[in-house]
This record gives sequence, structure tokens and C-alpha cells, in this order.
Amino acid sequence: MKSNYAAMSRREALGALGLLALSSRLAFGAEATKAGIALQLYTVREAAKKDLAGTLQKAYDMGWRYVQWSGMPNLPADQIRAALDKAGLKCVACHTGVEAFEKDFDKEVTFWKTVGCKDVGPGGMMKDCTKDLASWLKGCQRLDALGAKLRGVGMRLMFHNHGMEFEKFPEDPRTKHQILMDSTKPENLFAELDIAWAHAAGVDVPAYLRSTLKGRIKCAHAKDVITEAAPAPAKPAKGKAKGDGKKHTLVALGQGQVPWKDVIPACKDAGVEWYIYEQDNGKGEVWDYVKTSYDFLSKQSL
Repeated sequence: MKSNYAAMSRREALGALGLLALSSRLAFGAEATKAGIALQLYTVREAAKKDLAGTLQKAYDMGWRYVQWSGMPNLPADQIRAALDKAGLKCVACHTGVEAFEKDFDKEVTFWKTVGCKDVGPGGMMKDCTKDLASWLKGCQRLDALGAKLRGVGMRLMFHNHGMEFEKFPEDPRTKHQILMDSTKPENLFAELDIAWAHAAGVDVPAYLRSTLKGRIKCAHAKDVITEAAPAPAKPAKGKAKGDGKKHTLVALGQGQVPWKDVIPACKDAGVEWYIYEQDNGKGEVWDYVKTSYDFLSKQSL
């Protein structure tokens, strides 16, 4: 008895193979458009100081498969890669200083390519570029120039914010972050928006993602926060900044005030490829809020 395949004409067979190939491409495309989730290792930095291998393994066992390298022990690139490989983890991004690239570009590129990450960037503006608008603009120039060089070797430069980037210089009506985006080319500098700190600073995060950051954000720091009025100190320390008069408490994802039901669709519209969970600190056991946040991200339609 002949099989069904044997009974098919050549045209039918080719047609069937074509449909199979098309369905495979569609399936791959659907998967490719879904953003990934990663753990910012800075979150578990204290555990890693005591036991790096155990920390990485625990992250894997919890379900994480991708990480951002930051706040970790200072190791050679091949040892970092070996530790990640052993734990079954892949590095998709890192925080590293701009100055190292400016000093020895080729060395830094080789280092981070060995680790395996494409997206690199500082945790904020360089310290010597923050005191006034002129200094800030010089920092913008440095970041733009470095981003162009990194683009030439297949890497991307990104900029991570805190709250201060949404303050303003007296002589410019724009926020510092907006100035940065306006003063650099989109292809040279991407935002690594820290969602919680932007939200705490009063930014309409969904609107900002869809306007200023559309097409300019590949990695977003998924972080949650509760902001409330802070009790006034009895007597402010002499010379200390008064701050914004608010108390910011970082919490596990989904347990704070970030409107994720609005933020996630806006992230999609803006082109986010990675949601990188980060929590600088928190109440209780660190692995408890890491697990809560993993569960939260895993259930979202990203």
C-alpha cells in the first residue's frame, strides 16, 4: 500500500512543503516579536558577594534565563562567561562606565562580547558632566560619539536614568533626559528607562514611551515603587539637599504604583525587547521579591 506522501503529485508535495515553511516562519516571527525578561543581577549583589555560583544557579532554578551584569564581583570576561554558562544563563546587557571605552575601546568591546552582551551603558551621566547645562551637553556629545563607535561593531549604547534626569536646568525648559534624547542621534543612544524612577519623578511614562522614546528603547528596567509624602525632618542636616519631600519605597513588581496595564502596551509600541527586573533594595528576603517579580513578568503579555 502506498503512503499518502507517495501518492501526492510533485506539485502537491512542493505546495505542502511551502505551507510548512511558511507556518514555521510565522511561528518564528510570532515568537521573535515577544519581548524577553531578564534579571538585573544588581538586585542580588549581596548574595553574589558571598557565593556567585550559588546565586546564579538559584536565579536559574527560579526560572530566569537571561540577566544583566551589574554590581557583580570584578572578574575577567572569560570567567564571567564560564560562570554564566555553567548556570545556564545568558547576559543580554550590562552597566559599565563610559570612561573605560574612551580609554581603550577595543579592549572593552572584546570584554563584553566575550561575556555575550550586545547592550552596554552607564548607570547615569558621567560625574564630570552633571553640574550645569554646558557640562550636560558635553556629556551628550561623548555618549553620541561612543554610541556611533559601538554601532560600528554591532553593539548598542544605552542610558539608564534615576529621578534627577527629569529635573531641569534653569536656562532650559526641557528635562535633562529630554535634552539628552534631543542632543544625540537615535541610532547612537538608546534609553534604558528605569520605569519606577521616572514614574516617581512625575513622568507620564506611557506617554513618554510613545513619544520621546518610540524606537529608542530596547531594554527597560522593570521596577515598581510606592511614593508618599515623607515626614519633615526635625532639623535638616547642614549642607544637605532637602530632596523632593517624598518617600520612595521600592517593592516587587505589581505591588507598587506603576500602572503596568498602561505601561506594558506603551513599551510594546515603543519597541522594547527586554524587560529587565531590578530592585535596588526592599523589605524582607531578597529572593522573595525576586520570585514575586519573576511570577509577575511571566504572566504578562509582553
